[in-house]
Amino acid sequence: MQQLKLAISGAQILFVAFGAMVLVPLLTGLNPALALLGAGIGTLLFQLLTKRKVPIFLGSSFAFIAPIIYSISEWGLPSTMFGLFAAGFMYFIFAALIRWRGLEAVHKLLPPVVIGPVIMVIGLSVAAAASQMAMGQSGGRQVIEYSNSLILAGFTFAVTVVVSVFGSKMMKLIPILIGVASGYILALAMGLVDTSPIASAPWFAIPHFETPEVNWQAALFMLPVAIAPAIEHIGGIMAIGNVTGKDYAKDPGLDKTLAGDGLGVCVAGLIGGPPVTTYGEVTGAVMITKNSNPKIMTWAAIFAICMAFFGKFNAFLASIPLPVMGGIMILLFGTIASLGLKTLIDAKVDLMQPKNLVIVSSVLTTGVGGMIIKFGTLSFAGVGLCSILAILLNWILPTAKDPAAPVE
Repeated sequence: MQQLKLAISGAQILFVAFGAMVLVPLLTGLNPALALLGAGIGTLLFQLLTKRKVPIFLGSSFAFIAPIIYSISEWGLPSTMFGLFAAGFMYFIFAALIRWRGLEAVHKLLPPVVIGPVIMVIGLSVAAAASQMAMGQSGGRQVIEYSNSLILAGFTFAVTVVVSVFGSKMMKLIPILIGVASGYILALAMGLVDTSPIASAPWFAIPHFETPEVNWQAALFMLPVAIAPAIEHIGGIMAIGNVTGKDYAKDPGLDKTLAGDGLGVCVAGLIGGPPVTTYGEVTGAVMITKNSNPKIMTWAAIFAICMAFFGKFNAFLASIPLPVMGGIMILLFGTIASLGLKTLIDAKVDLMQPKNLVIVSSVLTTGVGGMIIKFGTLSFAGVGLCSILAILLNWILPTAKDPAAPVE
């Protein structure tokens, strides 16, 4: 009976995480089944390294959406998989740094003035893609009729906003899921969904696995991208600790949790799924349900792995029209950018200080502008380029002295 209760709670956790988890592969062109498989295996590996002490679930990371889209177009999927595998090593670097010098060393290397604008770029760099999908466009051509696309995207957007603002506590945990479901139902009513692939799909299907291809350019491009989600991981561990009243930074330790997350990222990349990260939605569910038993995350992971082999379900995901996803993206990517802005505001970063102004301005311009810097066959662009630029500027530029400080 106890195991049944834990299994039901695990299914609920997967339901909460589900919308965001499959959204990333749908937006990037990756296989949703492999996203589910990567999330399930990643969570189990995380629990193995942390001795199943932390009640968190690892799902698809939004930070990698724009880099994955760019990398696939530049080097192809097999090379991108290798790049995503390499990104996991950034977590191991931070884990080693924390074990060696403590958490303060990470904060010194990556203060809010560095992290804030990088997170803003993660959201804004794919703003054009969101608008195109909302208009029913893909690859420069009109896939779905323009006026129908705007109706679908506008309706999906409106439902998601209403649920996010006026919904119950439980509904506010799954606004993306409710928004996509509502948009899909409207698309069905408008005759814009082709259901024949769902009918012909098998109930049980082994996902198609690509073979990674060693590409050091893709690896160097993806490594800095992992900085933002690695920092997000630390915040996620602190948040779940506040909810449960336990200090997970000490037991099992941030070095262990970071290493567990990094291992999950490596495995997800190798099998062709998006990198995984700690899910705030799950932390919210733990807070509402008051059930913080890590075993429920084990059940959620097992259910995610099982769903990866559910052929009809994956065919259903592939049938979701572009404008429905576009309506979600308009809100989602703006929300990510807003979180970057919140990082600057919460830390009271003074943009009147020349150093801070230079860092934020440079990062936003190069990131949103799509700047690429090439060294022979190596190239840096997007979030990776912005992260390196922000860290270098923060390290090189002097910090203005506080005029109110006493003179020695």
